[in-house]
Amino acid sequence: MTKAHFDDLKALVVDDNAHMRELLHALLNVLGIREVVEAADGEAGYAALAQYQPDFILTDLAMQPVDGIEFTRRVRLSPDTPNPFVPIIMVSGHTERNRVEAARDAGVTEMLAKPITTQSLFARIAEIVEHPRAFVRCDSYFGPDRRRRHGDSHSGPWLRFDDSAPDVVTI
Repeated sequence: MTKAHFDDLKALVVDDNAHMRELLHALLNVLGIREVVEAADGEAGYAALAQYQPDFILTDLAMQPVDGIEFTRRVRLSPDTPNPFVPIIMVSGHTERNRVEAARDAGVTEMLAKPITTQSLFARIAEIVEHPRAFVRCDSYFGPDRRRRHGDSHSGPWLRFDDSAPDVVTI
């Protein structure tokens, strides 16, 4: 994928740090994404999602008063959500396993660790554009399929012994 393929994309940047929003906006522009809307917190981001209808969201994990995980849960699960399927890229300097798992379990599509480079941002956006993930709905989760590795040796319908049939929606 080349930067030219990003020309028609619309991005929403949700971060409570003005300098980080400015940096992400500039990096998105370098990648050819010209339509970028910024929001200073999760509440403003949720409102912008409804009004702007972006193709993807970049959100920080550690924001106040609504953090990126709660923002993601609201986008995925709220009955009034404008687009529960929008890809969400979580940006964070907190890359401890428990935080990454919490973000994944909230419904984040991709993680992007700080410090951010143009190449790492490009890779995450290319991933959501070129390889959109199916969404899974079950009693305890709604979001992109969390299983990235599907073994070639598996011949059954489920990957784990205790799997049950989730509703799968491909977007």
